[in-house]
Amino acid sequence: MPINSKQKGARGEREWASFCREQGYTGAYRGQQYNGAKGNADVEGLPGIHVEVKRVEALRLYDALAQAKHDARPGEVPIVAHRKNNCPWVVIMDAEHWFNLYREWEAGQALPFTDAHEPTEDELDDLFRPVED
Repeated sequence: MPINSKQKGARGEREWASFCREQGYTGAYRGQQYNGAKGNADVEGLPGIHVEVKRVEALRLYDALAQAKHDARPGEVPIVAHRKNNCPWVVIMDAEHWFNLYREWEAGQALPFTDAHEPTEDELDDLFRPVED
């Protein structure tokens, strides 16, 4: 018996909330949906982030991001958390927001080094080691 899209969406939201908790965001939970009312995220518990969860095989990327933007409260960064079968979760966001995050990460990476301590090649390699799947 095929699962209906509403049930599949709810399951995807629970999966994403569980993934967030595994990443240390223990307060993440599936939000209450009230007919797409502004501010109601699919998953709550990531302060400053509005999450639209899509657990589909074929994602309409720009439509999903437009929905997240439309529903986000002022000051929230809209993202789409997406996963299709047999694939890991991915996060989709505007490049402008991604660069803001990257600049913050990059600034934080420089903190351990001072003029008195130039980073070694190994330390620099550690900063830019790719994330493993």
